[in-house]
Amino acid sequence: MKLRIGIVGLGDQWETRHLPALRALADRFEVRGICEQVAHRAQRAAAQLGAASVDGFRALAARDDIDAILHLADQWYGVTPILAACDHGKAVYSAASLPVDPAGSLVLRQRVEESGIAFMAEMPRRYAPATLRLKELIATRLGAPRMLFCHRRAPHTTTNPGDPATENRDLVELVDWCRYVAGTEPTSVIAVRHAEPPGTATADYRMMSLDFSTTGRPGDGVLAQISCGYYMPKQWEEAVGFRPPAALQAGCDHGIAFVDLPASLVWFDTAGRHQESLESERPVGEQMLLQFHRRVTSLVRSMSGIDDALRAIQIVQAGELSQAEGRRVALG
Repeated sequence: MKLRIGIVGLGDQWETRHLPALRALADRFEVRGICEQVAHRAQRAAAQLGAASVDGFRALAARDDIDAILHLADQWYGVTPILAACDHGKAVYSAASLPVDPAGSLVLRQRVEESGIAFMAEMPRRYAPATLRLKELIATRLGAPRMLFCHRRAPHTTTNPGDPATENRDLVELVDWCRYVAGTEPTSVIAVRHAEPPGTATADYRMMSLDFSTTGRPGDGVLAQISCGYYMPKQWEEAVGFRPPAALQAGCDHGIAFVDLPASLVWFDTAGRHQESLESERPVGEQMLLQFHRRVTSLVRSMSGIDDALRAIQIVQAGELSQAEGRRVALG
């Protein structure tokens, strides 16, 4: 079944991730309309795909020749395109940030649930070839995870050293990644934050420690340490790329693995070192759109797409409370 889709917002991943994926999956997706706050971008992208440039996301969602909406960018309208899609019963694939306030999150989930639509939040680390292979190894060779070390080091500009929305989005994606690899839910979190200069709204380093213990005693289960650093100026290109830590290090019952996204995996067990390059696998953009296609065409509806995203947001919020109050926060 070919899905007829409308695109809202093109975003900074359009040329490198979304457009190539849509072209590769032309047998499953047909772009019918594009809405973008910069009109000439919409017109250019529409011309590339033989689609219409549409003025307004509500008009796009209301079209009879649209089955699903791809919401690909954070723009002035926030999550209202998702609500418009709910109003018209259109499935949603969202690469945009979801509400971080509890009230907004609750309203969004209720609207998605009541509308009965399929919803998928874009979590690229989940569907990277190296992550999918790691999950296979956990099930077959490495055994259950015991410790996870998850790192992101990103440059900042001298004029804009950091952005709280970007920081939170990075943490949300890393939290979701650790939840996915661990295969269970964290029960508590403790977090620290470093700001330079002190007292500013942005941070140049943030760290969260997630405890997955089921006994109520911290440290009895899987432990995940997540860190995001924004302390290197963008113009220091050589320093930014110098000896980067593995994006994810997973210590398991029978071995250890080092993951570099999207397609590099090195793992060790009693037999020694194993190095795998997964460049021949489908790119992450195609993996995610294929998963979305399955969710839309499946007869079994799942709310896991929005629940996973909102759960990761709640954990990051609990980390902010931990940092502010200097204590471990239990996750209900």
